[in-house]
Parts: sequence; structure tokens; C-alpha cells
Amino acid sequence: MRKKKKIGKVVAAALSLSLVMASLSGCGGKDNAGTTAGNNSGDGNVATEGSGDTDTSKTLVLDVFDDQANYQGTQTGWYAKYIKDKFNIELNIIAPNVAGGGDTLFQTRTANGDLGDIIITKLDGNRLKDLVTAGLVLDMSAYIDDCPNLKRYMGAIESANKLAEKDGIYAIPSEVSTLSASEPCDATEPTVAPSIRWDVYGDVGYPEMNNLDEFLDVLEKMQKSAREKEGDDNIYAMSMFSDWDGEIVQNSDGIKGLYGYQQLGFCMAKVDGSEVQSVIDKDGIYVRSLKFFFDANQRGLLDPESTTQNFDTLSTKFKDGKVLYSFWPWLGAGQYNTVEHQAEGKGFATAIINDMTCLEYGNMPYGKVGTGIMIGSGAEEPERLVKFIDWLYSPEGVYTSSVINSTTGGPEGLAWENKDGKPVLTDFGVDAFVNKPDNLEAPAEWGGGLFTEGACQLNYKSVGLVDCDPDTGICYNYQKWDDYQERIATELTKNWSEHNDGALNTIDLLNQKGKLLVLPGSDYATPELSTDLATIKEQCKQVIVEYSWKMIFAEDEAAFNSLLEEMTQIVEGLGYDQVLEVDKQNVQDEFAAFEAAKKIN
Repeated sequence: MRKKKKIGKVVAAALSLSLVMASLSGCGGKDNAGTTAGNNSGDGNVATEGSGDTDTSKTLVLDVFDDQANYQGTQTGWYAKYIKDKFNIELNIIAPNVAGGGDTLFQTRTANGDLGDIIITKLDGNRLKDLVTAGLVLDMSAYIDDCPNLKRYMGAIESANKLAEKDGIYAIPSEVSTLSASEPCDATEPTVAPSIRWDVYGDVGYPEMNNLDEFLDVLEKMQKSAREKEGDDNIYAMSMFSDWDGEIVQNSDGIKGLYGYQQLGFCMAKVDGSEVQSVIDKDGIYVRSLKFFFDANQRGLLDPESTTQNFDTLSTKFKDGKVLYSFWPWLGAGQYNTVEHQAEGKGFATAIINDMTCLEYGNMPYGKVGTGIMIGSGAEEPERLVKFIDWLYSPEGVYTSSVINSTTGGPEGLAWENKDGKPVLTDFGVDAFVNKPDNLEAPAEWGGGLFTEGACQLNYKSVGLVDCDPDTGICYNYQKWDDYQERIATELTKNWSEHNDGALNTIDLLNQKGKLLVLPGSDYATPELSTDLATIKEQCKQVIVEYSWKMIFAEDEAAFNSLLEEMTQIVEGLGYDQVLEVDKQNVQDEFAAFEAAKKIN
């Protein structure tokens, strides 16, 4: 279905080399786009309202290369019907996450000169520049005047395209927001918080916790109580996995984030700009995180399968009630907080550790250059593809395309309706967003099939998680709706609120207590390392990750300290300090970008 545009062998080879090195370094009304799926004729043979004179009589099967997708193959279900009726297109999703991970698939397809018709991948780390140089992505400049929704975000689009280092509009950044960069981008829960089994916390008397040591004391009591109550010695206070490890053990994010630190390369930077540490500093937050896990293991609180299990296995353990502490609020609550459990007063909720200041990400007026969307230069009928992307940024497109990954309300008329200017869940919406049965099917007129499986599988967030429909002022995120909040009130939420001064949610609570540090959303993009430094970094991170796991499961504290000293000597011998100096400069440049973002109105 697509004209192939080949690139020369020399250019392909150069691109492949630069990508290899990059891989080493490297948040109701209807708009002009038209009607809801339930009202579309489904024949796909006429241009829909708002699509201009574009001929849509021919069905386009689009290959979508998507770094973010966790599904591979043809989009099915109600979303497939919606976009088929509206645009007469079908999506064939190509997902590196499913095809083995890493950059191998990306490198293979770019070397062959055909990445896809639609491309969803990162823009930073020289990736956009490399794709533009190789002629693999389309300049959308000729079409942008006919894109009313994209034009709303032209400041962000122009900023992101500076990364191409060539005039034109080659990519659209994700998660673009019209809200303040200094305000939380999440609806109810921050990025990181001590989310624990609240019912078990109650069983041990809701003890106060002043620091991480006292947190471990409480987790030990909770584990003992849960095991006795359930008669199950395979319940652990915490459990880990290694799937997401990069420069460091990634699960440490759950601890360093409690104190407002973010990672940039080998630096740990306090979000307020007050401190920058090296990950190997013996008194730094990363080593402190490893020591926390070590102490937990010494007490028998850490799941011994942490070194071998993957994220999916861990998710199942949360679902089965085998883990009591979730490093990220979305994980434990997402798996365990079913309607039945919450009605019984069971579930995960955030507790307060008195010395914490939790990391939260701010809205991104410039968008997120870590992920963007492009059109392949060899795609057929590019004008139709640009129309589709423009729709993704429209109110209708946002509601419809981000149900699962951004908790949007879905297309108006299916799960919700507008009553007197406020969004109210339909009976189907109550099932979809409150009751959440595993076998919920979409109505036949919307395409049928399981609702969750039929949702958009692109996993692409076009606008911010808490942005509002510009036509109605309704927040896209249903978790912010009054009707939803009233419907989800349970024994668990009531109990949590009573113990936390009547707070409505975790972000509300942490704001009240001054325990939230927001990382402003900016247009900063980390520059690519030189070839030599990228090689050094790759060698160092392998050592750091290997030794970090050894330290967590060390026999005793003397062994922990010995491993730390050995790790430090090895990476310093490899040239760690050279990479660290670059990372420190990057942190300073990033902080400057944060300050600029704060001033955006």
C-alpha cells in the first residue's frame, strides 16, 4: 500500500552507526473533526466533516512503528471501527517492546529505508536529526495550515523540531499541555509515593513514620501481620524486578523519588536545584536506596525472586496480594484495588513518611520530546495521515485515543455524556471505569469485543494528562470528574481520607503538607555523547547495575561496603568521571530550561 523510498547504502550505514551509538547513550464537545463512531455510516467512502476535500474512498492500511506500544499486530475492536468509519484507515502496529525490546528492530527497519507510515519514537538523543538526515520522515509544513488542532500547539511543535537541525515540521511532540509547567501533571497520585496496603497498615495501628528506617520497622510489622492473617509465608513487604534497569537499578526510582531526586545519566539531581550528586557517592541518594533494599533483605522483607522475575510476574504478585509496598502508586493500586477489595476496605494507598518530599512531574507546555509522532517519507496519501495526527490532538481524538494510558473518558456517548456542562458516566461508563469487570464488552454498535482490548493500542499521549477540552472546560481525565469521584467512594477511600485530614487524594494531601516537589516540564533534550564517552558509559553502567544487585543481596554490611568500594574503583578506572562531568553540565542546562518553562503563560 505504500511507495517505497530507498536511501543510499552510505547514508543507511551512517544512520545505523549513529543509532547504535545513540542506543548506547541513550502527561466535550466535538471539534471540527466530526461525529461519533456510533453515528458514522461505516462505509468509509466519503470525506468526514472537517476533513476538507480529502478523498477517503481507498482503505489505507498503515504500518505504525511504535516504541511505546505493548501490542503488536492489527488494531481491533471499537477503536478500529471508530477510525475506519472516520478516516477509512487501519493500523498495523509494529512494537519493539513486543518484538524483543531494544533498538534492533529500529535499526533494521531504518537500514532498509522504511521505518513505517506513522512513526512513534523519541525525538531527542539525535534520533529526529538522524531520521531527517536519512530522508526517512516527511516534512509536514505543507499540510499544517489545514490542521486546526496542531496549530493550537505550534510553540511546542516548533521547539521540538529544532532537534532536526533543518527547517521544516517533521515531528509532533507528545503530552503537550496548556497548563503551568510548575503544576502536577497527574490527576490524583504523584509519580512516586510510599503506596502501601492501607488495610494492613491499619491492622498494625497506623504508626507514624519519621524516616526510611522507621518505614522498614512498619513494613516488618505489616509483613508479620499479613502472613499470620492469610496463613501465607510467601507474602513480602516488597519485591523488585530488573527489566527496566539502565545506568542504574531502576527500582531505586521508588526511593530517590521519595526525596525529590531525578536521575540524569550518572547524576542524581534534587528537583529544586539545591543539590547534584554522583550515583556512586557513598552518602548519596542512590547508595542510600541500595542500602534501604539491603536492610530490607537482611530483615527478610525483600522477595528473594527479585533478581530473576520480570515486571509481568511482579504484577501478578501484586494482583494476588503477595506484596505490601508499591514503589509507584499506579502499580499496586492498579493491580490490587478491585471493586471487591475496596468494598472490603482493602487496597493500596499512600502513607506519609515525615521527612519525604515526593517527586512529581509538571505539565509540559513544550511537549515531551522523549516521544513524538512522525510520518514516514514513503507513506501513501500523506495528507490523510496528517489529518489523522491532527485529530489525535483534537478533543474528540484525545478522549477517544487515550482511554487506557491516560484515563480519558473515551468518545462522548459511549462511557460518558455531558449533562448541564458536567461530564456524567453512562451505565456502560460505570462498568468500564468503576466496576471494571474483566469481560466487559463494547456495545455492538460500537464494534463489540472486549472494551479494554478494543481500546487504542498506540499508547500515545498527545496532550497532558490533566488538560481540559478547550470547547467545554471538561478535564479529559475522568478521574478528575465529580461524578466519578462520588462513585468510587469506598470503605478504603473513606478510611484513608479520615486518617489524612479529609484529603481528596494523594496529590491534594501532599500539597497540603508541603511534601511535593514538582519537576517543571521543559523542552530540554539531553545531547548525544561522543562515541568514546558513549562506550565508557556503557561499560560503567553494566558494572554499576551488576554490583548494585550484589550489594542489595550482600551477606552483611561489611560485604555491602566492600562491593561499593570495588564498584567505585572499577568504574573510575574505566573513565566514569569523564561521563559524570558531561552529565553535570547537562543537569545545569536542564535546570536553566526548567526556569524558562516556569515563566510560560
